Amino acid sequence: MAKKVSSDTSINAQRRQLLKFAGASAAAGGLGLSAGLAKAGATLESASSDDVLDIAIIGGGLSGLTSARDLQRAGCESFVVLEARDRVGGRTLNYDVGHGEVSDVGGQWIGPSQTAVADLARELEVETFPSYYDGKTVILGGEGQLAIDLEGTFGTDHAIAEKLSKLSRDVPSGAPWRSPRAEELDKLSVGDWLARQDIKPEDRVSWDGSIALTGGVMPAKMGFLHFLSMINSATSDYFKLDSIKDSAQGTRFVGGAQLLSIKMAKELGDKLRLSCPVRRISDWDSDVVTLHTDQGTIRARQVIMALSPPLCQQIEFSPALPEKRAALQRAWPAHSPARKTAMVYSRPFWREQGLNGHIFQVNGPIIWAYDNSPVNGEVGVINAFVSNANLPSDHNQAKRALAEIYAQAWGDKALRPVAYHDQDWGQVDPWTITCISAIPPGFWTTHGEALNPPSGKLIWSGTETADIWAGYMDGAVRSGHQSALEALNALRLRRRT
Repeated sequence: MAKKVSSDTSINAQRRQLLKFAGASAAAGGLGLSAGLAKAGATLESASSDDVLDIAIIGGGLSGLTSARDLQRAGCESFVVLEARDRVGGRTLNYDVGHGEVSDVGGQWIGPSQTAVADLARELEVETFPSYYDGKTVILGGEGQLAIDLEGTFGTDHAIAEKLSKLSRDVPSGAPWRSPRAEELDKLSVGDWLARQDIKPEDRVSWDGSIALTGGVMPAKMGFLHFLSMINSATSDYFKLDSIKDSAQGTRFVGGAQLLSIKMAKELGDKLRLSCPVRRISDWDSDVVTLHTDQGTIRARQVIMALSPPLCQQIEFSPALPEKRAALQRAWPAHSPARKTAMVYSRPFWREQGLNGHIFQVNGPIIWAYDNSPVNGEVGVINAFVSNANLPSDHNQAKRALAEIYAQAWGDKALRPVAYHDQDWGQVDPWTITCISAIPPGFWTTHGEALNPPSGKLIWSGTETADIWAGYMDGAVRSGHQSALEALNALRLRRRT
């Protein structure tokens, strides 16, 4: 049976006690953040000299599909969407847990001010519901544990959060390199800045875990300017970025986030090509661009590049891209392919114990485990971001290790899951080489100006290019809208000349 959790009313005192149990006094270990449709349409034939589309979209995630949907609504039918995977949804993915329910094993949350994705969901008639956080969170360290009511937060300090919120007001989310303090702030990592704040070790655990979840790396590797730009997206309110209640992790989709892409894809018919990676792009600086794919050759007047910057490195460009753009793509971090697990139980039994299903672990494989059960709790699902360095890669061994950790928190019922899924993005999806853009210090002041300007007929899209909520589903939808407008406007100007 699980050990009895502490009921001490002093959170900081409990943290200090826990860290003694764990024999640790610093961060919670390294970070290893390391459904679909059938093929739509037949294999593409090689294009003739007269077969030129107005627009080709590379990428069938939220961004590319939003662009396609906007083109159709604007009356443009001369386009195609090319997706390398055998499914749509990009970095969102549903796992079938049975009983007609799913669990997200990719991107899944939205929150306040993320109006673009919320509007899209309403239009597609995809309902939402609040993330579950009622009850106490369990923190594990070694053989010790404690339960704390974090009131929908990750337990970070309000005074430090207010400092971050204030600093973020001068860092524009869509162009952090244009901050009046960009040079100064971009020299620092988040870890550098936190080290200057006289934060107690027991409090630093919460900060490190929270920032690692948001940025994909530990604070020492994440650029401070970039982190402030993320907070700026959240209306310059740190807790709207890194919390659960009323935050970017506050709301989920009924049927899973991938459902948005699945519904948009169904409207496209044979304009969507799955399992169709683009290998080479030639003549991007000419009137007509040629795309060389696994299903043939396509020619288009405009191309929307709705994929992450490092993924562009897998495409050959002829002629070579402008050096500043090429340098941005080479330098873009691509080392955060998250590993996300889903443990399924017959019901969310932890709720009956006054626990919310959330776990933070000091120096263990779990970065954050949380209740990811369906809207009415028909089955119980615990998802977790896990560290590859501390969890076996073998499916059965990982399942057993996680079940034992959950049993330490909630008792022996956790040892009897009915299903388990392990989504190690870095191992199973070659087209998702990074789930989160862990931008390092110095990146934006060196490469930022090359992020958005088109290269010839190539329009750079995807969530990383969004003015706000870059890196989130909302940013993907915003970039999709913007790219469709840019492509249509370019065609309009072309036809006037």
